Amino acid sequence: MIIASLMCGLATFYGVGDGLHGNRTANGETFNAYGLSAAHPHLPMGTKLRVTNQNNLKQVIVRVNDRGPYTYADIDLSYSAFSKIASPSKGVATVCYRII
Repeated sequence: MIIASLMCGLATFYGVGDGLHGNRTANGETFNAYGLSAAHPHLPMGTKLRVTNQNNLKQVIVRVNDRGPYTYADIDLSYSAFSKIASPSKGVATVCYRII
């Protein structure tokens, strides 16, 4: 499978208020909503990504440790990771991300 070097789409967040903080992730880790992690449908576990909010150019580096998102989004960020690039009150951000 060829993975594009730059992927763009919508990011959401999870882990605060949804009961997922402390649950097991797809790779067996305990999910920490206050860590810097991401859920992606097919990138390999452990992949590090630089995620850039396209509206304000803020960036965060995350590690894929879960599968998802199970919504309309292209990538789910932990609450803390999302908070570094966008306001959680918005709930969604337009991002581009690349493997680093």
